[in-house]
Amino acid sequence: MARIDTHAHLIPPPYRDALRKAGIGEAGGRALPQWSPELALAAMAELDVATAILSVSTPGTTFLPRVADAAALARDLNDYGAALVAGEPDRFGFFATVPMPHVEAATAEAVRALDELRADGVVLLANSAGVYLGQDGQDALFAALDARRAVAFIHPADLPGPAVDGVPPFAADFLLDTTRAAYLLVRNGIRRKYPKIRFILSHAGGFVPYASHRMAVAIMGETGRSPTDSLEDFAGFYFDTALSSSAAALPTLLAFAEPGHITFGSDFPFAPVAGGRLFAAGLETYGLDAADRHAIERSNALRLFPRLGTAAPLPAPSVPQRLRVAAGRQVMRGVARLINAR
Repeated sequence: MARIDTHAHLIPPPYRDALRKAGIGEAGGRALPQWSPELALAAMAELDVATAILSVSTPGTTFLPRVADAAALARDLNDYGAALVAGEPDRFGFFATVPMPHVEAATAEAVRALDELRADGVVLLANSAGVYLGQDGQDALFAALDARRAVAFIHPADLPGPAVDGVPPFAADFLLDTTRAAYLLVRNGIRRKYPKIRFILSHAGGFVPYASHRMAVAIMGETGRSPTDSLEDFAGFYFDTALSSSAAALPTLLAFAEPGHITFGSDFPFAPVAGGRLFAAGLETYGLDAADRHAIERSNALRLFPRLGTAAPLPAPSVPQRLRVAAGRQVMRGVARLINAR
C-alpha cells in the first residue's frame, strides 16, 4: 500500500534565491534543508509514499513588503509547482502559494492557480506578517475557495513576536500558531459561512484536539455560541499526522476528529527522512486495524484528491531496495515501541 502525503514541502530554486537575497536562511528556527524533485522522490520511496502534495512552507511570500513583489513570487512558485506536477502527475500534487495578507492579490492568485494551473488546493499560513487567518476582511478569499470546494492546507509560521531563547519555533510555537488560526476560523463563523472549504490543519491540529473543549467554552463566553456547535466545527477540520503519530498524540486525535478526517503527513524535507520514518513507525505500531490505518495513509486523502485514484501503480522496487527499506522500517518500529512504552 502506498501512502498519500498531504504535508510535504518544496523549496524551488527561485524561492531559495529570493530568501537568500532577503538574508533568510532558515524557517521555524531550522536551516533551510536541501530539496530537489529527485531528493523528494527518494524520500517518498523510503516512506512508502506514492504521491506527495507539495507546498511552500513559512515564510511564504510574507518577507516581501510590496504587494506586487509578493504576488510575483507567488506566481513564480505556482508556475514551478504546476510544471513539476505536469511532469509527474501521479507522484506529485501541489498546494498553491497565495500572497497573504494581501487579500485581493491572494484571491486573484488562488483563482488563477485553481482554475488555470489545476492546483490541488492552496496553502495558507496561520499568520501572515502578524495577520491571522480568520480575522476580519478575508471574505473575498474564502468565498473564492468555497465556490471551488477547495482544499486549504493551513501551515504554521513564526509567531508575531520574538522567539524565546532555547525554544525553536518549530518545536512549540508552530503548534500554537495553527491553534490560533483554527480558533478564529471557528469563533468568527468562517467554518459555517464557507462550509465547502476543506481545511487541513498541520501537525495534528496543533493543540486543537487537546484543548477543543476549553476553546469552545471560551467562544461561548465571548459570543454566546453553543459549545456543541464550536466543537462540531473544530472536529470538522482535517488533520495531518506530520510529526504527530505518537502514542501520546494519536489517542486524542483519533477520539476527536470526525471519521475520515485524518491524513498522512511527513513534513519532508524540514523533517528528515529518519524523523519521517520514526513517526510513520509510530502509526504502524499504534494498534489500528488495517482498514483504519489504510484510511489515514491513503483513502481519506483520496476523497479530498480523487484524481489520485487513477494514478498508475508504482513500479516494483529492486530486491536490495525492498530489503533495505523493510529492514529500516523494522528498526524504526522497534524504536517507536520503546518510546511509546514509557
